[in-house]
Amino acid sequence: MPFFVTVAIWFIATGLIAWADNRESATFSKSVAIGAAGGILGLVLILLASVSAAVGAVYVAFVGALLVWAWHEISFLTGAVAGPRRGPADESLTGVARFRQASATVMHHEVALALTALLLISLAWNAPNQIGATVFVLLFGLRLTSKINLFVGVPNSTSEMLPDQLAYLKTYFGPNRMTVLLAASIIAIGAVTAWFGALALAAPVGSAEMVGASLLFTLCLLGALEHLFLALPFRDGMLWGWALPKRKPAAPISQN
Repeated sequence: MPFFVTVAIWFIATGLIAWADNRESATFSKSVAIGAAGGILGLVLILLASVSAAVGAVYVAFVGALLVWAWHEISFLTGAVAGPRRGPADESLTGVARFRQASATVMHHEVALALTALLLISLAWNAPNQIGATVFVLLFGLRLTSKINLFVGVPNSTSEMLPDQLAYLKTYFGPNRMTVLLAASIIAIGAVTAWFGALALAAPVGSAEMVGASLLFTLCLLGALEHLFLALPFRDGMLWGWALPKRKPAAPISQN
């Protein structure tokens, strides 16, 4: 059950966020407001569930963390919270200078994620149920790893899910190549996935410990899969094309 719950939420939530962030810009303020309401609800759910170690409370905290995460995703993908730099990369820059410029495109978003992670960790400190904070920190780590890999360069930097208002981010992607960093990332995430799986198998069947570890195992497995997609010729539209708007074909170039 934890496996199917996590996969279903991941698939549907990703599609809904992609749909909201690829609509007309006039709808973004409403999307951000709805996302904010969901994020506040998520924080409340995490707080309420943190005092209980029951199976139901584990699921509630898990959903709460995903609501908070979705709030941040919507804020970023609509362009409401991204970074001070909102333009394409300077092709003349390399090394540290290029990294600094790329960081400026997502700085505000990353700081917001880090502060939220610290808040959730502080709220969950010594609490019986720490799933909410653990899920958010895990998602933060997985997303940060994928961003760094895209900056360095991956074989498949597919960007079908990237909305038009953030199209300039594509210019900060590294060259299409396989790197040691991506291979190490996949192996490391795979190891963490195996560890959560071992915890789930070692816990009593039907216990809150088993459910929590199973949720984290599945989430980490999906993260490993997403990193693997960066190395394989996989298109985002194959899974979430139903959520993306139909783009008008480009006008033919005039021969005159």
